[in-house]
Formats: sequence, structure tokens, C-alpha cells
Amino acid sequence: MNLTDQQKTIGRRNFLKAVAGVPALAALGGVALTRGPVRGGPVKIALVGTGDMGKGLLGQYQKEFCDLKALCDINPGRRAAMSDMMVKKGWPKPNEYDDWQQMLQKEDLEAVHIATPLWMHSTIAVGALNAGKHVLCEKMMAKSPAECQQMIDAAKKNNRVLEIGYQRFYNPIYQAAYANIIKQGLLGDVYYARLAWHRNSSWRRNEAAPSANFDPSRFGYPDWEHLLNWRMYRKYSEGLLCELGSHMITATSWFFDSHPTSVYSSGGTYRFKDGREVYDHVYATFTYPGDRTATFSSIQSNAFDDYYEMFMGTKGTLIMTRELDAYLFNEGEGGSQTKVEMSPQSGAPVADSSATQPTGSAQRTVNQGDTVIVNKGISYQNEIAEFCSAIRTGSDVRCGGEKAMTSAVAILTGNLSAEKGTKLEIPGPVST
Repeated sequence: MNLTDQQKTIGRRNFLKAVAGVPALAALGGVALTRGPVRGGPVKIALVGTGDMGKGLLGQYQKEFCDLKALCDINPGRRAAMSDMMVKKGWPKPNEYDDWQQMLQKEDLEAVHIATPLWMHSTIAVGALNAGKHVLCEKMMAKSPAECQQMIDAAKKNNRVLEIGYQRFYNPIYQAAYANIIKQGLLGDVYYARLAWHRNSSWRRNEAAPSANFDPSRFGYPDWEHLLNWRMYRKYSEGLLCELGSHMITATSWFFDSHPTSVYSSGGTYRFKDGREVYDHVYATFTYPGDRTATFSSIQSNAFDDYYEMFMGTKGTLIMTRELDAYLFNEGEGGSQTKVEMSPQSGAPVADSSATQPTGSAQRTVNQGDTVIVNKGISYQNEIAEFCSAIRTGSDVRCGGEKAMTSAVAILTGNLSAEKGTKLEIPGPVST
């Protein structure tokens, strides 16, 4: 998807006009809390999993909301590096563990943040919930519907907050698009969404083991390769449709206000014959109620299309790219892009639904020019801050276990469809 500069200018102005047509706070999800959870103080929290995802999440922790007590990871090198990073940023040095169960026994915690490989999500989440801790677990929720349900049941039984980290729910641009474009009917009748996540890379990591004698076998990985490249192996991962597609399918279900009812998927390991067990090319067609369809493709042989969600309606087209940009076109304009740039904080007005920004702040306003600038990490900041706020105030989280399970079931059914080579019905949400 490539547009001319003129098209980008038209689309940018269209999007900003639609978003600015209502008060800025409503447009950008300003219903979030406007300050930290003062009563009770910051939430005593620990992070399990300090890899790339964990590093990014720690970078968005805010002292108004989080009292970081501990880090847990079976890789001592990464764990120590993240501990040092937090100290350099002015945080007290967190305690370090390689065993999450030992951490739960020794630490005075209120919440656990999980950023481990998928196959451990449910085990750690259920263990933490049963220990009386609130849980923020990164996506995808779990590796099977049964595991998802176990997480939901444990949260209800222990009256704990369970949130799944689909950060698009906390992204002010997606919030603005949903509230002021989708819900207002500016696209007309939307029958089709095109979802793409294309890259020209292997997804394989190359990194030395922490030490010559490092043995991850007691944690379920036969060797360093399986731990380092866990996404390549079916025991631990559900591949591209899970790691990338679940973000987009969850957002589409949000915008469609429904869940997919059937899926036909295909794919294969076409390019990288390197022993991986997951596909490097995936194509899936999801059917939604109301004669709506969403197609998702993820390829690892060409990056020209990059990644985006495109919603095509009878009156217009909405394009969300890289979680940072948004473009709105009236039908017949020939397609043009609205760029909503997410960049490090600057002195310019920003569009921000962060729970940390006071009402009326210039940082919560919509720029009336051609660009809206927000903090690049604001989606994760909002996700973590609102999770902590939910613990302190009882406010609702934006995704929750039920929505996340519905998404996981759709993705898992999509992978099964590819294996069987046939269209499959997607089980509907289970009422509990």
C-alpha cells in the first residue's frame, strides 16, 4: 500500500477533521483516569519475562502507578540487564529470580505482569491469580481454549483483575477512530477489512547463550536454540497468526462489534527451510456476521506492504498503519493517507488518553494542523496505568479475559484450518 504525498495530505486532513469534530478528551479516549491511583499508592508489581517485550514494557512503567519489586527470567543475562536499566532510570534495584513460584512465595506483591513465551502464560497466570495477585498478561492469552478458560475462572474465583495486553485498546488513535469514525458511521456499511503484516526477514534470533554451561532444560527447553527461538517451535508458539495476526483480528472484532464465525487459512514454510515448525507465510479469511469479511496475510519474503489494517466502507476507507498512523478517505477520493505520527514527547500539542495527563492539559488536545503527535509508548503506558488503576479503584479494563479468549479461539481455529486444509467454524464465546 503506497500513496502519493497529495493523497497522504488529503487523508491526513480527513482523519483529523473527523477526530477534532468532538471534544478532544472524548475523541482520544479521555475517559481514562487523569492521575495515578493515589489511595493505596503505586501497585507492588513484578515482571516475569525480560526479553524484548519485557524490556519495552519496563520502559513504560511509571512510578505513579508501579512499585517494581522483582524481575523473573530464566535467562540471567537479560534479567540482570533489565535490573541495571531500571536502576539507571532511578528505580530501586528489583530483586531477581529465575523461578516465578519462588518469587511469589518470597515477594510482597499485588500484581504480576507476564511477558513470557506463549506456552507458559496460563500456568503462570493461574498460579499468580490463585496466590491472590492481579495479572496483566501479554497477548495472545494462552495456547488453548481450555487454558484461557482456566485463567478466567481463576480471576473470578479469587476476585482479581485479569487483563490481556492488546495495546490497540489503549492506543488513542484507535480509540479516536473507533469513537469518531466507526461508531459515527462515517465509513458507511463496512463489508471488508484487509489486514496485512509483511516483512522480509527470518524472525530468527542470533544470540550467544548466557554462559558456556547454561542449561535451560529444567525450564522445559531442550537447548539454548529452543529457548532463544521459541517462536519457531509449535510446543511454545502458535506462529505468525498468533504473534501478529491476533493483534489485528482483535482490533477488527472491536471495530466490527462482533467476533468471527468461521475461518479458512492456508500457508507454509516456503522460504526459510531452517528447521522451524511454524509457517513463514500465512493467509487467512475470517467471516463475520452481517456479511463481513476480514483477510489477514503475513509473509516473510517481502516488506513492501509493511503492516496495516484497512476498513473499506460504502462511504469511505480507514487505514491504520504501524499502530502509529491513521488515514481516512471519502469514497471516490482515490485513496489518500492521514498521518498521525507517534513520536517522543515534544512541546507541540499531543493527542493523548494517558491516565497520567491532567484534564485540560495541552498534552490532551488534538492538533488542528496536519499532524497529531503523541508519545510513542503511550499505548503501553495506558495499558499498564489503567491496569494499576483498575486494581486501586475497581474501574474496568478495556480488553479483559473474555474478549481475549474469543480472539485466541479464532486464531487457534485459524491455525487448525491451515493444518486441515479446510474451512472451519469458530466456536462462539462461552457464557460463564
